[in-house]
Amino acid sequence: MEEDGSLADAFWTVARRLRHQSREALAPWGVSLSQLRALEVLLRHGPTRSGELAEHLRIAPRSATEVVDALAGRGLVERRPDPGDRRATQVVATDAGAELGAAVRATRAAEADRVFAALDEDERTELGRLLRRLVEE
Repeated sequence: MEEDGSLADAFWTVARRLRHQSREALAPWGVSLSQLRALEVLLRHGPTRSGELAEHLRIAPRSATEVVDALAGRGLVERRPDPGDRRATQVVATDAGAELGAAVRATRAAEADRVFAALDEDERTELGRLLRRLVEE
């Protein structure tokens, strides 16, 4: 990158590279990034109502329903009655969903390692610290 390029340009270039490599890494599983994000939320938070899932993903409830339908169609999640409110349902990751989530996480971590291979360990640590600081803002 040229010296006169902005920090934002450099950031977006790396972000696009990560997104592109993530899409390629997900291709063998036939899972979209939005489906993977939903599955990750369910694996991290446990059984979740669709509306809460939409909030976590910052998408419209209708869009969350479409994502859940696609995941359920593949046996990666299922809908179950909410034990706290029998009128409501929760979305739960299945064992197959947990297995896929673990496999994809490992693959994406390997892809990220390739992207950040140009940095030494100290630089990676510092970059991680700086990015987490920006996320917290």
